[in-house]
Amino acid sequence: MKEKIVVTNRKARRDYYIDQVFEGGLQLQGSEVKSLREGKADLKGSYAVFLKGELFLQGMHINPYKYSREDYDPLRRRKVLLHKAELHQLEQKTLQKGYALVPLRVYFRRGYAKAELGLGRGKKHYDKRHALKEEQAKKEIDRAIKYKNR
Repeated sequence: MKEKIVVTNRKARRDYYIDQVFEGGLQLQGSEVKSLREGKADLKGSYAVFLKGELFLQGMHINPYKYSREDYDPLRRRKVLLHKAELHQLEQKTLQKGYALVPLRVYFRRGYAKAELGLGRGKKHYDKRHALKEEQAKKEIDRAIKYKNR
């Protein structure tokens, strides 16, 4: 299964504890697919929201395809296609306090545009600082071991 990753949301794992990951298809217009294949998308500030029992990706920016004749809103809501049981489970989880659905990455698998959504809890400011300190300490240890093994 070869995947072509279009865009990743690097801030998502920094700002949220990701508990579960779900994969869903994206319902796109024709020129949006071509623009995605060129990598002209951005997940910054995007999130998933439930409307009338359906899941939508809000705030994902896809630049208009330069050779397209049709115009569309680059920030329009895009429907995420999941199984009914997964939708129900996600809706129940997001109703709990502190949980949010965050898009982690958008990619192509077998020619279809897919979105990977993470069900996560928001990190507090001090949690982010603590995680950053741990990461820096790990890098220093790895650097010291590498230097010693020279």
